[in-house]
Amino acid sequence: MKVILILLFSLLISTQLLFGQDSTKAVTPEELGEVKGAVEGMNETLLEMKTVLDALKKIKVSGYLQTQYQTADTAGVSSFAGGNFPGNVRSRFQVRRGRIKFNYDNDLTQYVLQIDVTQNGVGIKDAFASVKEPWLRAATLTAGVFDRPFGFEISYSSGSRETPERSRLFQTLFPGERELGAKIEVMPEIGPLSYFNLKAGLFNGVLNIANENDRYKDFIGRLGVQLPFEEQNLAIDGGFSLYSGKAATNSKFIYSFDNTSTIKKYAVDSSISNVNNSYGRVYYGGDIQLYYDLPVLGGFSLRGEYITGQQPGTSSSNGFYNPSSTITPLYIRNFQGWYVNYVQNIGLNNQLLVKYDVLDPNTDVDNNDIGAAGSNFNVADIKYSTLGLGWIYHWDANVKFVAYYDIVTNEKINPAATGSLAPFKDELRDNVFTLRMQYKF
Repeated sequence: MKVILILLFSLLISTQLLFGQDSTKAVTPEELGEVKGAVEGMNETLLEMKTVLDALKKIKVSGYLQTQYQTADTAGVSSFAGGNFPGNVRSRFQVRRGRIKFNYDNDLTQYVLQIDVTQNGVGIKDAFASVKEPWLRAATLTAGVFDRPFGFEISYSSGSRETPERSRLFQTLFPGERELGAKIEVMPEIGPLSYFNLKAGLFNGVLNIANENDRYKDFIGRLGVQLPFEEQNLAIDGGFSLYSGKAATNSKFIYSFDNTSTIKKYAVDSSISNVNNSYGRVYYGGDIQLYYDLPVLGGFSLRGEYITGQQPGTSSSNGFYNPSSTITPLYIRNFQGWYVNYVQNIGLNNQLLVKYDVLDPNTDVDNNDIGAAGSNFNVADIKYSTLGLGWIYHWDANVKFVAYYDIVTNEKINPAATGSLAPFKDELRDNVFTLRMQYKF
């Protein structure tokens, strides 16, 4: 705008110099030509500026910063509330997330790049391109690094999510939330099918931004439905999800639950043919979200998800298995997990929240089987539940404060347990309190 004003002012000065002279003096053709050239030059400049401004209008920059203070019951606890505490650390300050997102939206095409800057360095969160078909505008192809299309909690932005972190269940099954791959998303805008949406894609099936390391691709998909009841101030969303993939192993030792023994334990298959073989990673999930506006108090949301399936892992970890150069025996477990999350608005600035989540990494065993004589179960088979209590205060449109307390409970295992299992005969002291300030723009 300043440039335009300068050009207009220059034109005005030129006109005054030309026509402000002695009115009895005739204007020469050369002088008129100069004015005409100046006007045409400014027109070209304005057209160039308009082109640049139109392009800049398509660029959207957003981001958020989450800085927090945390304290744990004891030093050095393992935690899903922002990562493990170092051995001699009980409290800490963190920049949990420092996101900046660039989005170039050209109507039918889109380019997105999002990076994360914390005290640990700089990392890629999103890097993808999308193309929407122009006829019905109902189908979109996306390729690159983006959220895995499974369930609700993965795609619910950390900048909008009420709880400081995702549930233990999702952090275990989908570390980093993102994955390298391509997906098709179908979301009709009109007609009876507009209540439904489908996301389905193929992915490397390794860690969130790791390079492919086997010959397999994993399928991830979700069929969702949205049911608005506007007259009742109610909305219900939900969906069913599937993860169907394979994990390759470089070890010949494959452990699975032995259902033939009188004592519950793992049985091992040590056939040499197991090396470089693949084993199923399969998840089945269902999610539902209910939104309702309560009189006097305000709106609330009630969300829940349930996932069950088969998870390849290691002896010490039930997390997402990714083979490395180290030869590591593979453990196959049947698991289940779920969470329920309630958020209640109080007025315009306050929110109260309660969340309860459960992860049972091995549904074939009970707590008393772990550590029993003759069994060979380990810490990766222990069930956890977490009760989260929180309060959110919205300072203004950009800033919010979050106070949240994670009360973590592990199942108490067999009293005969020894070694690394011995601490789990009792309740661990691993609760964590988080006080966070977030700035979002």
